[in-house]
Amino acid sequence: MSRLGLLPTSGETACRCQGSEVLGDDGFEAGLMPSGKVNMQEMIVPAVPQSSPVDLEDPKYYLNRELSLLEFQRRVLEEAQDERNALLERVKFLAIVGSNLDEFFMVRVAGLKQQIAAGVLELSTDGQTPAAQLTAVRAAAAQIITETRRCLLDELIPALAAAGIHIVAYHELSQAQRAEADDYFRETVFPVLTPLAFDPGRPFPHISNLSLNLAVLISRKGEDHFARVKVPDSLPQMVPLRSSDGGTREQGDATGPEQYFVWLEEVILANLPSLFPGMKILEAHPFRVTRNADLVIQELEADDLLETIEESVRQRRFGTVVRVTVNTAMPAEMLEILRSNLEVDPKDIYAVEGPLALSRVMALYNLERPDLKEAPFQPALPAALESPFDEKMLFSTIRREPILLHHPFDSFTPVVDYLETAARDPDVLAIKMTLYRVGRNSPVVRALLRAMEQGKQVAVLVELKARFDEESNIHWARALEREGVHVVYGLLGLKTHCKVALVVRQEGNSIRRYVHLATGNYNPVTAQLYTDLGYLSSDEAIGADATDLFNYLTGYSAKKDYRKLLVAPINLRERLESLIQAEIEHQKRGERGHLIFKVNSLGDKKIIRLLYEASQAGVKVDLIVRGICCLCPGLPGISENIRVVSIVGRFLEHSRIFYFRNGGDELIYLGSADLMPRNLNHRVEVLFPLEEPKWVRYIRDQVLPTYLNDNLKSRLMRPDGTYIRLSPDGEDRVNSQSWFLRHRTDKPGR
Repeated sequence: MSRLGLLPTSGETACRCQGSEVLGDDGFEAGLMPSGKVNMQEMIVPAVPQSSPVDLEDPKYYLNRELSLLEFQRRVLEEAQDERNALLERVKFLAIVGSNLDEFFMVRVAGLKQQIAAGVLELSTDGQTPAAQLTAVRAAAAQIITETRRCLLDELIPALAAAGIHIVAYHELSQAQRAEADDYFRETVFPVLTPLAFDPGRPFPHISNLSLNLAVLISRKGEDHFARVKVPDSLPQMVPLRSSDGGTREQGDATGPEQYFVWLEEVILANLPSLFPGMKILEAHPFRVTRNADLVIQELEADDLLETIEESVRQRRFGTVVRVTVNTAMPAEMLEILRSNLEVDPKDIYAVEGPLALSRVMALYNLERPDLKEAPFQPALPAALESPFDEKMLFSTIRREPILLHHPFDSFTPVVDYLETAARDPDVLAIKMTLYRVGRNSPVVRALLRAMEQGKQVAVLVELKARFDEESNIHWARALEREGVHVVYGLLGLKTHCKVALVVRQEGNSIRRYVHLATGNYNPVTAQLYTDLGYLSSDEAIGADATDLFNYLTGYSAKKDYRKLLVAPINLRERLESLIQAEIEHQKRGERGHLIFKVNSLGDKKIIRLLYEASQAGVKVDLIVRGICCLCPGLPGISENIRVVSIVGRFLEHSRIFYFRNGGDELIYLGSADLMPRNLNHRVEVLFPLEEPKWVRYIRDQVLPTYLNDNLKSRLMRPDGTYIRLSPDGEDRVNSQSWFLRHRTDKPGR
């Protein structure tokens, strides 16, 4: 990733670099606000004198998005390597890396390979061909894959064993444990297995996406034969076993039986003779296939988008192979059988030590070991909505003042209450809502179904193209349609990503609209795991904009003049660009120009160029970017006034915040959009203004400074796209997420 090879800028020397070392999790002392190192009212940054014009179109000023995404996986891996994190939290982070890498190959690597196959020669923003990118991606991914196995085998498994959780190889089991494993195989596993032979009369079997398999070489009458056995994913991948001696562990306050596990594939390998009686097993090794899983939907030719999506999901498991993972002991002859029949490039075969599917270690996180996890917490409720909850007062409460929810520190319950109250309230006439990722067993969808039963008009846009949530969304779309809900599936060529729930209510002789807008999905499960912001308001202009938005989504509307909302692809890009340009003009007039953007990803070249221009003019630019960042901070004369940090911690940073100092007349927007071409050009996104003074102060004086002052879970981005961790070095120790947890009851409105 260090393509530019530039040294850290002067702004990085204020904190001591620690590589990937983590210095703890203490955060602030109780009751203290952030240390104040970031003050939005201070500092006029001088414009950077330019001796000669700089070509901001030059690819050397942009980073590759694929490599930047892999850098994010490194940061997640750091959390698994961090000994100051609770042990099972480290296991969880490692499983997340494994799952993220699976998706990276299924989508991003698959996309590069498709471009190469199609003869695409268009260069990426950083000036690379698809072939050059693929070469770089393979090298970077291979290194991360190696590091993940080293973390598991050398760090986590020994630490788990010391805590009484043993992952034991089959050959290391005691005699009693081996007998137990073999009994489990005979009674539970054997009936599920289906060995598939490969010979002139039987073609090479289809290997489904992300399936774990055993490649078996057997001998019969002097002839060698190949067979494949699929490791069933319907069974626990880690087989629990009893302790061989009934021993107990004593660790601090935790006492209980030792826990033993053996990988399912090892149990099957040990019992292969029962699958191939009368034959000699010469070799047997696990392998795992990753296929192209990005949906290709010919919308213009689809009579029914729902049916098209259903078929595309079914076809996903038949996509072309983009990666084969094997163990290092697999012999060359067996590798060649796989390579030739799976039609895979040798460069796409990854040989690793240990288990092939790291995502499976997430099973350990479900163990009842609270001593090895983060302490649970109780999300807060706004004072006006605290128990006992009176649903008759909900709408009057929102009318009195808008409510800002900061999840997961604030409960998601008010959002569900808002929809359930609307469903039961006889004065509510209609509910309109967008659904992107709602998960299974959704109380949000149940509330919509109840509203339909109560005779409300209910219209729902279900985004069927929400990657890897298509099946769940198809299920809910069918359920809603069966009950008579007006269900639409979005606009042609656009993915609907905005989060909006509009309630239309009869109040006396007039109609009033209530709106919930958010940065995150209507999913109570992820609302406990992601940081997001939600806003309940009865603002008339926002309500009218929401009505126009749904007319755009469900009918025919070419409306361009939204009152307050910024809507992609209609006016969001234009408005963001104009606001950045305005900040540049404020700076040129002697104002303190300051931009703070908190997003998941930053990859749009036009936005990056404008941020470079802002930096050159002297505008102070603070970027909190969780994942992809294609901007190079700290380049002399170009981006030396830009600082980029990435925070990876207990919760997934998911909220999007856009702060413009705007000559002292500050503007804050929240919403669903990242700064990527897809969000600005090819999705329906919404940013909404935060205008209530109390909530403006909360975001400006608490939320953003706390993130920017984080020196425990934050990484500082260097010009070459790599990241360094910072040490407090005598300063206040700031873990932003821990601070929000400790101060969740101090939020305004409490």
